[in-house]
Formats: sequence, C-alpha cells, structure tokens
Amino acid sequence: MANPHDHHVPKDHYTKADLIQSGLGGYFGPGNAQLPAPPMLMMDRITEISLDGGDFGKGHVIAELDITPDLWFFACHFIGDPVMPGCLGLDAMWQVIGYWLGWSGSPGKGRALGVGEVKFRGDVTPANRLVRYEISLRQVRRGKLALGLGNGRMFADGECIYTASDLKVGMIEQR
Repeated sequence: MANPHDHHVPKDHYTKADLIQSGLGGYFGPGNAQLPAPPMLMMDRITEISLDGGDFGKGHVIAELDITPDLWFFACHFIGDPVMPGCLGLDAMWQVIGYWLGWSGSPGKGRALGVGEVKFRGDVTPANRLVRYEISLRQVRRGKLALGLGNGRMFADGECIYTASDLKVGMIEQR
C-alpha cells in the first residue's frame, strides 16, 4: 500500500478545491484515504489541522460547512420543516477523522467503526450560515489497522448543538 506522504505534503489548512480533489481519490496515493464527493462531502474547508493540538494533545481538526437554503437535504428533510439530518453532522465528524488519518500518514481507506455517545441540542436550518466541526483525537493507533478515536463538537453559528464521544475510524486495505 502506498505511503500517503509520498503523494501529499501535509498543510495546516485545506480549501474546498483541495477537499474535492481528495474525493476523486489518489490525493494520499492509490488505495488510501479519500473524502466523499459532493453532495455527501459535509465540509467546505479545513481551517486547522495538527498532529499535537486538541483537548488531548494528540491532534485536532477544525472544519467548516457553509449553510445555504438550497442545500440538497433541506428539500426533503422535512417538507415544511427543513433541518439538516443529524446523521449528516455525525458523518461529517467521521469524514474529518478519516481525512486526518490519511493526512497524518496512515495508509488505507477510512471507514467509520462506531461512536460512543451522541447528544443533539439543536438543529441546523436554512436560517443558519455556518457549521463548524471541532475534533480532538484522543487515541491514535498505527499498525496493521490504523485507528483514530476522537471526540467531536458541532457548532451552528457559534452555538454547540451536537457532541459525540469516541468517534472511531479505521483504515482498511483497498479491496
């Protein structure tokens, strides 16, 4: 399997164009991490990414999603009461951890493996303008199965509306 750092020089932030390029595959080398393509890509930029930041000093990521009333999920969830599905916010946090694993040099394809506890305290509606995801890596294992375990918070216009503990992503070999 290709070493991600042979194909990508890590940066401390990424644009939407960078993230979309990652969704095309090969950004971290053949068979390695990639983000989903739009509309399932749930972030527009990564504003911070590190190996040693966050609540536990083991790495962190801050990513953002611009909210506009024409986002695809508002038209169907729910008619007359549009809200972003909670599962999309949770998926975004898994996306962020998978990206971090590839960015930090772990080979393989990221797959969500679980979550401990999720709490929803609010909604994202067409009236919101910005969602921010903050992920702190709590544990990182490298080896046959690279694994990232982190805690996440999701903010809508600065207000924390979701928390998730023990978000788990593993890197599997390409099939």
